[in-house]
Amino acid sequence: MKRTILLGLFLFIGVTLSAQNKNAKATIEVDGVCLMCKDRIEKASIKTKGVKSAVWNVETHELSLIYDERKTDLTKIQEGIAAVGHDTKEIIASDEAYGSVHPCCKYRSDDVKEDHGN
Repeated sequence: MKRTILLGLFLFIGVTLSAQNKNAKATIEVDGVCLMCKDRIEKASIKTKGVKSAVWNVETHELSLIYDERKTDLTKIQEGIAAVGHDTKEIIASDEAYGSVHPCCKYRSDDVKEDHGN
C-alpha cells in the first residue's frame, strides 16, 4: 500500500514538473530607434535571470525571447528593459531612466524618429 501511494506521489510530482515550460517563447514590443538601442535592450533582457535568448528587431521593434518560466516572467523582463530607459506596451520607463539613454536614442522625440527614418 505504501509503495502504491509513493508511486502515485512521484507520478503526480513528475507530471506537475513537466507542465512547467523550461523554454518558453514570447515576443514583446519595445520602443527604440537604433543599433545602440538594440544592444541596450538585448543586454537588459539577457541580464534577467532565466532569459536564454533575446533578439530585438530595429525595424519592427519586436523583442523575441526564449526564457525559463520557472525562473522569470515577462513582467520581470520588461521591468529590466524599462530600467535601462526603454518603454514596452505594459511598462513605461521612468523619466530618469529615459533621460539616461544617449541623445540619438531618444525614441520619444519626433525629430529623432525622423533622423532614423521611423
